[in-house]
Amino acid sequence: MITKTTPEVGGMGHPIKRKEDARFIQGKGNYVDDVHLPGMVYGHMVRSPYAHARLKSINTEKAKKLPGVLAIITGEDLAKANLAWMPTLFFDKQMVLATGKVLFQSQEVAFVVAEDQYTAADAAELVEVEYEELPVLVDPHKATDPDAPILREDREEKSNHIFHWEVGDRAATEKDFQNAPVKATVHAISQRCHPAPLETCGCVADYNKATEKLTIYLTSQAPHAHRTLFSIVGGIPEQNIRVVSPDIGGGFGNKVPIYPGYVCAVVASLTLGVPVKWIETRSENLQSTGFARDYHMTAEIAADQNGKVKALRVKTLADHGAFNAAAQPTKFPAGLFSVCTGSYDFANSFCEVDGVYTNKAPGGIAYRCSFRITEAAYLIERAIDVLAAQLKMDPAEFRRKNFIQPDQFPYKTPLGWTYDSGNYEGAMNKALEMVGYKELRKEQEEKRKKGELMGIGISSFTEAVGAGPAHTFDIAGIKMFDSAEIRVHPTGKAICRMGTKSQGQGHETTYAQIVAQELGIPASDVIIEEGDTDTAPYGLGTYASRSTPTSGAATAMAARKIRDKAKKIAAHLLECSEEDLEWETGKFFVKGAPSKSKTIQEIAFAAYTNIPEGLEAGLEAVNYYDPPNLTFPFGTYICVTDIDKGTGEIKVRRFVAVDDCGNVINPMIVEGQIHGGLTEGLAIAFMQLIDYDESGNVQGGTFMDYLIPTAVETPHWETGSTCTPSPHHPFGAKGVGESPNVGSPAAFVNSVVDALSHLGVKHIDMPITPWKVWNILKEKGVVN
Repeated sequence: MITKTTPEVGGMGHPIKRKEDARFIQGKGNYVDDVHLPGMVYGHMVRSPYAHARLKSINTEKAKKLPGVLAIITGEDLAKANLAWMPTLFFDKQMVLATGKVLFQSQEVAFVVAEDQYTAADAAELVEVEYEELPVLVDPHKATDPDAPILREDREEKSNHIFHWEVGDRAATEKDFQNAPVKATVHAISQRCHPAPLETCGCVADYNKATEKLTIYLTSQAPHAHRTLFSIVGGIPEQNIRVVSPDIGGGFGNKVPIYPGYVCAVVASLTLGVPVKWIETRSENLQSTGFARDYHMTAEIAADQNGKVKALRVKTLADHGAFNAAAQPTKFPAGLFSVCTGSYDFANSFCEVDGVYTNKAPGGIAYRCSFRITEAAYLIERAIDVLAAQLKMDPAEFRRKNFIQPDQFPYKTPLGWTYDSGNYEGAMNKALEMVGYKELRKEQEEKRKKGELMGIGISSFTEAVGAGPAHTFDIAGIKMFDSAEIRVHPTGKAICRMGTKSQGQGHETTYAQIVAQELGIPASDVIIEEGDTDTAPYGLGTYASRSTPTSGAATAMAARKIRDKAKKIAAHLLECSEEDLEWETGKFFVKGAPSKSKTIQEIAFAAYTNIPEGLEAGLEAVNYYDPPNLTFPFGTYICVTDIDKGTGEIKVRRFVAVDDCGNVINPMIVEGQIHGGLTEGLAIAFMQLIDYDESGNVQGGTFMDYLIPTAVETPHWETGSTCTPSPHHPFGAKGVGESPNVGSPAAFVNSVVDALSHLGVKHIDMPITPWKVWNILKEKGVVN
């Protein structure tokens, strides 16, 4: 069947007809959408309404005749410039604009440039595209069937199979399973979801023909990495590219990849010689940018009759969509999923993952987690609960029996990770005490006698953050160090430039406090600057909870370099040897004579006016920190739910979150991060799913279907903490930003399953909606 279509602008079925459309209302602030440059023009995408179809023709003549249209770029145009395909961040390539055929609904087909955004949107509606529909593949379990359509005709390997990856001792694990008297299995899906940041993706590309310099204002979580990739893709000398990331309205992994809109805006600016802005719509963001999860997992645990776990066996199918666009370390095709042994002392384990292509938008985004750890934590915490129920053991006591013990750290897992430190039982005990666990179990028993449904769910997770050690971690070949540059001015004020990029994590507060702690300069006297590749030292950006573990460490190490130089200057000023000096936050003083001292401010002025002979002037330092290992924060979350039998509605009555992220820099920042992550975990557990029908049409491509929790749905979070410092981090911090999104989904699901366990329910896949619960109750005869 051949059809001619004019795709509607703003996503499938959501045309934009009016100038007062919300997406065109200009905000005020320091965001990419607020960038307005002289002579700036606007780009808009033409997108495919089909999930899988061959491109027969693209007719742009009507669109070109519209007054104000400056250019229309197609895949064929890019092919002539050798730009039709761009590399992804994980050994694949992705169409910039479709050539040959389209592979998912809302895939980019053409790029219209016009004098204003309204004209660009109108012109995009006039672009006529002729398609020949092809068989659609949306079920990853059918991707390798003999009769499955081959989606990626550009690959030498004529298969939808992307990779097979395994780790662990298969033989030893199999032997443990053969000898184990008790075995438990859980099949769990970590569904396809989307980060849905407050601000969508966008850029302004500004090529100056006179200077041959390209400036890109970009919604980027990793400005330096993007600069390097733009140079590789476009062939522009890297020193002539400047990436500026102003304020970013949320990222959560969504703003790590390079998207076709970025490349098209750059190509248009190079061609026209004027700034070109591209900002995607909300539906475009939901339908075509980086998705998360979509892991189809099976976990089996072997144990003895007393409930001591022996071995773990995991098999997973990963749906990566049309292109393997996952942003994760080169050596880990499945990210850090092999942390799936969690907080438990398994003698042996074996994990294998297969990735496949489907007719969906590219997946693999590390949505508020360190490269697939959310999936891993969810799987092991569900499996532990299933086994505890099978053995008729209390889930808290079952965990206690199997925790890695404090004296076992540093602990080498059977899948190769070396946990730095931990006290899992300590965190769980605090959570149990805070929630009143014993009393809740008694209450649950009484409610069941009355026919009421109440559940208590526990998740005792281990997270892995701080990517990463250069000997193991890189993205696109670039080692995953991070950086800090501190410059102390003559008046004792300071500026600190970082290779990371905040999206709301409070870097300006946290980094300034690190400088204040290390040097004694008040935090209010420290300016933090990120996001400009012309001024900041090279860094790999902000994601995977790596800010404090890597860049925070770099900040501390740079400050200590400054302190070492300051000691030499202080010794000169005090006319003593360096060995005679002691440091107290903010000043050096002579041992035994504390009144003889020099403050850091006095030393800073002297660094430019009165330095000892042979010492360079100035007081500044740079540090590129390469961590010796990841850090491993952990915690226990407990969720208490009540279920309305008549409607299936789930009410989270209480949620207690006890986190251990090592030494804390700012408790308020940590608390805010935990609240945000728990709210996202709530949404994933109960609301959010990006699904597709059999024709590949996106289900959940707007906020009408993809639900975002409000204050009404969000429960009161009760937080607590324990402190187990990382032994290898400069100040013992571990990171926390992603822990709540890693640990909470299992707590929510465990609680609902626990509420229904006496009815024979063993597992429910996310999202657990009222409709899904009501149907289970109906099936069990609880409701008519």
